[in-house]
Amino acid sequence: MTRIDFAFGANDRLRAACQVARKRYLAGQRLVVYCANGSRLSAFDRLLWAFDDISFVPHVLASDPLAASTPVILTASPPAPPSSDNDEGPWLMNLDDDCPPGYEAFPRVLEIVSGEPDDRQAARQRWRTYQAAGHDLHGHDLAGRLA
Repeated sequence: MTRIDFAFGANDRLRAACQVARKRYLAGQRLVVYCANGSRLSAFDRLLWAFDDISFVPHVLASDPLAASTPVILTASPPAPPSSDNDEGPWLMNLDDDCPPGYEAFPRVLEIVSGEPDDRQAARQRWRTYQAAGHDLHGHDLAGRLA
């Protein structure tokens, strides 16, 4: 069963997501980032290039020819887990307001939630959806730890 981790209280949802992507990359792990909202996904893509002056997180869109060999994949389409060299498989980070389609194929889903009322409300609905499906849910308080 898929483990779902909610990280609540991010000062900036996309910046916190960049930090998660960097952590996964530095650990040698693959990550698929889903968001059906094209402008939000584009903003995340741009931020990955600029959020930190001294680090780089290799990433491409899922449609890119280099997607199979790139550690971080961005997609606005229903995410398909890419093949993985490790036993666990890639994690899925959801930046959309709804649960990602096909998330059950991933061993773990990461949800980053800001303190914005609309973001928190959408996260509550996703939590209920995952809970109703019987998934293992974990909440983490990011307030003061990630910017």
